[in-house]
Amino acid sequence: MKKLRFSDLQDKKNGHILQDVLPGAYLSSGGLSFAKRGDRSHTNDGPEGRDYHVHGDCEAFLILQGTGTMEMNGEHIPVTTGDIVIIEPGEDHHLNSSEDDPIVTVWCHAGPNRHKNQQQEDAV
Repeated sequence: MKKLRFSDLQDKKNGHILQDVLPGAYLSSGGLSFAKRGDRSHTNDGPEGRDYHVHGDCEAFLILQGTGTMEMNGEHIPVTTGDIVIIEPGEDHHLNSSEDDPIVTVWCHAGPNRHKNQQQEDAV
């Protein structure tokens, strides 16, 4: 896991804003998440309902509002507005929202291809 701040990002005119910390030419999937108070992401996601959530690629979490912890392999690392967390392949991770200041995040993956909605359709 890598943790940095929005202010650590280099100004970009081309490519995606996270290209220095998130491998891949294009942002290829992601979303905006509004966590409930005390919510824990990916609970019971693993095989047979176990609390285990990993990816084969990197994932970025941009903390837009609120506070919480990023649970990495059982360890809780505090996160707050303005943090960017990069999850490495194979790291078991869960985002925990605080009770007092629920967390809002953008999460994304990058890869060699654009998101399916941005790809050119085959010519007819």
